Amino acid sequence: MEMKSQYNNLLTNEIMESEAQGGENGENEDKQVVSEIMGRCFFPSLITTTSWEGFHFAGHEIRITEATDCYGAFVWPSALVLCYFLETYSKQYNLADKNVIEIGAGTGLVSIVASLLGARVIATDLPNLLGNLQYNISRNTKMKCKHQPQVKELSWGMALEKNFPRSSNHFDYILATDVVYAHPFLDELLTTFDHLCKDTTIILWVMKFRLDKENKFVDRFQELFDLEEISNFPSLNIKLYKAVKKNSRGARYSQIKI
Repeated sequence: MEMKSQYNNLLTNEIMESEAQGGENGENEDKQVVSEIMGRCFFPSLITTTSWEGFHFAGHEIRITEATDCYGAFVWPSALVLCYFLETYSKQYNLADKNVIEIGAGTGLVSIVASLLGARVIATDLPNLLGNLQYNISRNTKMKCKHQPQVKELSWGMALEKNFPRSSNHFDYILATDVVYAHPFLDELLTTFDHLCKDTTIILWVMKFRLDKENKFVDRFQELFDLEEISNFPSLNIKLYKAVKKNSRGARYSQIKI
């Protein structure tokens, strides 16, 4: 008997909600790709003592344990979109031996896929998520990756220079999925992006648009970064962006609240 998890219900609700809002707009544009992305998920055929969700990426079966008491510990569609992108475009965005940091890593799926693709990964999130994050990463990367990923605490905007000093930050990529959800902390999120990013750092950021505040954050983000939309999935209301720091040294972080 196949187990239909809480995540599966959430995923179904997300897709139905987006389709109801978007109608037929873009239905033919992304139906095939979205179907392929969602097809990477699988669920255990039997109920076991430890519940998990399965994913196929980077040539591996990845088993993720979610925490039911926190939204940050679920695998949301945006994470699947970024994993699919990293795998599909691994030649254009070669992660092998690159220094990568993921902010808001949640369950760790994106960091796991980046590690399986050869990156040196630091997966970060809030303190209450680190235990589950470390468990998932260790379970799926031990003896499978060239570089064993690290797990570190990162509270947006807090102790950035102490924990991630600019002098030693040399990240080739910053990965982020669905980080624009805690609206009271968007100023701190922007500060964190700015602190971690060098002139040569590439940000790959996937975002689900839910409220007008998301659009306002994108506007603020573009004050500091050159932003390019790489992919758009209307049926999911999700966009994939690539960003680099603006060349202008005069760009400054705006103090206007979102």
